[in-house]
Amino acid sequence: MTGTIQHRDTFLENIAQQLGRSPITELPHPTWQYQPQNRVLKDATKDELLEVFIKQCANIHTNIVISDRTKLAHDLQSVVDHYGGKSVITWKDDRFQVYGLSELMTEKWPQANIQLYEWNTQQPEENIRQAEKANIGITISEMTLAESGTAVLFSSKNQGRSVSFLPEKSIILIPKSTIVPRMTQAARWIREKIRNGEKIPSCINFITGPSNSADIEMILIVGVHGPIQATYIVIEDC
Repeated sequence: MTGTIQHRDTFLENIAQQLGRSPITELPHPTWQYQPQNRVLKDATKDELLEVFIKQCANIHTNIVISDRTKLAHDLQSVVDHYGGKSVITWKDDRFQVYGLSELMTEKWPQANIQLYEWNTQQPEENIRQAEKANIGITISEMTLAESGTAVLFSSKNQGRSVSFLPEKSIILIPKSTIVPRMTQAARWIREKIRNGEKIPSCINFITGPSNSADIEMILIVGVHGPIQATYIVIEDC
């Protein structure tokens, strides 16, 4: 149910008169003298950001593999084998083909008795069932935060969020070109998309390694409510 606002302008004008000023028609945007959020890693190159990212992955219990398009299929296979193969769920995403992974996923995995399930918008309940039983979920980062080791995943009809939440292990492909310093750049990027009238997903996930939780004594437990292991595969694309 959608409500309506009545007599808003009259109400605001009355308040302004009581305060002895004209009504404010635009929200104020303060300019802060100090903006440390913009200074962190401000002039870092992509290679320098990658080094920060690699160091942070050690802190968040996440494996990292540096690859490129020529060896990506081989490196992905190695990680899948390390995680025991069995069953994999992926998004329905054309980028897998762009990265040269179609043959691996659709031909070699069935031959190796690795079950592949691709997200299907026509089967919502089956999607969840397959994600729940999958050993590995594979997704792709839209933007990656070096400072925190965070992958930003956009959910959509073809990119179900369950792929990164429900399987036991998570593999996230990280195009090197997507690495930025920190949350500041991600928030600004999303805001610009909204300002430009671009359609953005209703669900944006910021994922930092495998799931973990800490009690009041700050004892870290990994794998409480999601993947118990995670690997980032960085693709050298810039």
